[in-house]
Amino acid sequence: MTNFPRIFDRSLVQKRRQKAWKEYGSEADFLLAHVSCDMAERLSIVLREFPKVLELGGHSGLLAQKIIKRQGTELIIRQEHQTDYLAHVTHADTRTKIIPLIGDEEALPIAPQSLDLILSPLSLHWVNDLPGSLLQIRNSLKPDGLFLAAVLGNESLKELRTAFLKAETEVSQGASPHVAPFPELKDMGSLLQRAGFALPVADQDMVTVRYDTMFDLMADLRKMGAANALQDRAKKPLRRDILMRAAEIYQSDFSDEDGRIRASFQILSISGWAPHKSQQKPLQPGSAKTHFSNVLVDKSK
Repeated sequence: MTNFPRIFDRSLVQKRRQKAWKEYGSEADFLLAHVSCDMAERLSIVLREFPKVLELGGHSGLLAQKIIKRQGTELIIRQEHQTDYLAHVTHADTRTKIIPLIGDEEALPIAPQSLDLILSPLSLHWVNDLPGSLLQIRNSLKPDGLFLAAVLGNESLKELRTAFLKAETEVSQGASPHVAPFPELKDMGSLLQRAGFALPVADQDMVTVRYDTMFDLMADLRKMGAANALQDRAKKPLRRDILMRAAEIYQSDFSDEDGRIRASFQILSISGWAPHKSQQKPLQPGSAKTHFSNVLVDKSK
């Protein structure tokens, strides 16, 4: 078995997400709603049918709800860690079957080459073995099957990370991690290629949300189940003097003219296809039939 760093306490991630879901439902998860709409729109420009679909960690089921009536959709499997999330997708179209499935993104209980489309909205940035998960996803797709996902990027909550770092360094001459090290955009394309995807694409969208105070932001993160779940997090409660100093720094360094603070969320959108002989392939080195010098134009003439 391949060893990989245990960045996240995944049992704590799931415990917090479940608690947030029971107390707040999908009301506070505005990022998931934004991403689900964006992914459905991206999928709408792909002019082909995907009969068998997996929604991987869709949480609220909003993305599954949006694609139920898509032409050619016969089956949607909704995979989650807990059953709480699996009873929130309804539809009147009996032609589309919905199957609930309990499973883990790091150990997909999916047969090889059995799916036409896999969608994952804001789930995969919580896995410890992202390369391994991507490889399993690619193996689960039929040839020419599509993978489409959105993950939080490493620029997310950069203001909060900076405020805590400055406050702890100033007050206690040391610092512990409070914001997760999510994937970087520059790495996503190579990770998709490494997993065996063809035609990989990775781009980003920066979403800026404004709050009255840092504490309002932290309350929203708890409502999303997205509070600090790092394996190496400090186990003791954060000292009040550090917390108050971090709020002061946040207010002074990252507020607008009206006094409200900014919180950045970097959404990385990634996609790739399971290889198939029909797909366009890059030319082999040395296969060009026209020399580069023949296409140069001398504009001085």
